[in-house]
Amino acid sequence: MSGVKFGLKRDTCHLTQLMPSLTSLSLTESQTLLQRGEISSRELVTACLEHVSALDGQLHAFLYVAAEQALAQAEAADKKLSELRGTGLPISQSTMPLLGIPMAIKDVLTVEGMPCTCGSKILEGYVPPFTATVVQKLQAAGVIVIGKTNTDEFAMGSSTENSAYGVTHNPWDVARVPGGSSGGSAAAVVAGLVPAALGTDTGGSVRQPASFCGVTGIKPTYGRSSRYGLVAYGSSLDCVGAFGHSAADVAAVFSAYNGRDPLDATTQDVPAANITLGTEAVSSLKGIRIGVPKEYFIAGIQPEVEGKIRAAIQKMEELGAEIRQVSLPHTEYALPVYYLIAPAEASANLARFDGVRYGPRVSGDSMWDVFYKTRGEKFGDEVTRRIMLGTYALSAGYYDAFYGQAQKVRTLIKRDFEQVFHEVDAVACPVAPTTAFKIGAHGDDPLAMYLEDVFTLPANLAGVPGLAFPVGFDAAGLPVGMQLMGRHFDEAMLFRVAHAYQQATDWHKQKPTL
Repeated sequence: MSGVKFGLKRDTCHLTQLMPSLTSLSLTESQTLLQRGEISSRELVTACLEHVSALDGQLHAFLYVAAEQALAQAEAADKKLSELRGTGLPISQSTMPLLGIPMAIKDVLTVEGMPCTCGSKILEGYVPPFTATVVQKLQAAGVIVIGKTNTDEFAMGSSTENSAYGVTHNPWDVARVPGGSSGGSAAAVVAGLVPAALGTDTGGSVRQPASFCGVTGIKPTYGRSSRYGLVAYGSSLDCVGAFGHSAADVAAVFSAYNGRDPLDATTQDVPAANITLGTEAVSSLKGIRIGVPKEYFIAGIQPEVEGKIRAAIQKMEELGAEIRQVSLPHTEYALPVYYLIAPAEASANLARFDGVRYGPRVSGDSMWDVFYKTRGEKFGDEVTRRIMLGTYALSAGYYDAFYGQAQKVRTLIKRDFEQVFHEVDAVACPVAPTTAFKIGAHGDDPLAMYLEDVFTLPANLAGVPGLAFPVGFDAAGLPVGMQLMGRHFDEAMLFRVAHAYQQATDWHKQKPTL
């Protein structure tokens, strides 16, 4: 399913003049202008929709665009904005802090009335009758959902090449991948199609695209936000994350959607985080201890990536942070542990897609023949590979040797982080060993593709939060991303460190020419 085509008429010449600047606005900049009445939500939404219409044929970030619905919601938002301006209450401090802001949603999260394909032919045509809790919370905060973004099929991939509906291209170089599996959302943000977007992170699927596309992305603590309405890949690993241009943008979105949900028993009973990052002068990092794990600077890492990460760490030290070398000794086992646990959970979660309850059905002579043909024809190669791997790991005779052993090592990885966070407040390291690779580069080598996530997997296995943000470019002009990991439920620390860094640098303000 390609992006839905639509036509829009620009309301005025004023809008024509505004459009280039409107699509380059960050979320927080948009909030300020909406608050002042200098722009309207309709102008902002229209500019984004026109930008999608102009550029998405080249990028393929969207699978579905809800133009008419978004414009109607923008009209209603403008009326509410007018009322709020009359009260003098800042939008950011109201009950609708994101009022009038357009966003995109990764197509593994349900939105009532919008198709939800998960990038798979097996869900082609499926329109859910309910909305994911995190999206409901964003809509309650005033967000306007303009569409659904492309994803690796069922979020299984590191490049957004595994979508059944086509590849998403990196806006910095359309011959390269945007990362995955949330590549559509990351590409949409950096290209200015939307100021912010939701993604999901099972093993790095927010942080790695954020790094490859040069935007900021959060993977929260597991259990910090609801998974109700998220089509499951790995139930003990999946987290809903967000993309924006800056730590301040992402913190505003995260603050609106996190919190306990009675519909999801895995959400934790902790106070919802409400993180506000101002635009004041450079913040000091004095008193903050940042650990640098030796296991994350390994042979084979792209030299420019290591150089930019170490330069960013030095900048944080200049801002007052105390830098310490630390060790996470079981990091080397994260890759095999993840690729036993995640496929095992996927094999169980995807058993429900059989041609009976959801999506299309391939006819057969018997019920089992329908199952066999539907799943065989509609699942892609990578999904099939992981289902088979997971089923094997869970089978009699192999469960204890593979899946059971992997869970024991997972506990050791988690303990590594617990011990390190007695010494430091955050851990700084690369997001990925390389910058964005060319489309098709790993097409015949699944292991090479899996290795792209080697630095992001441990955070999901341990359940700790991770934040990715840009810290420079390589010689080819491709973004380099840094990752910060923190204590459980201490996303505020990660945002604080990244915000201070971004106040002292401008890497997050760089945008590709399209």
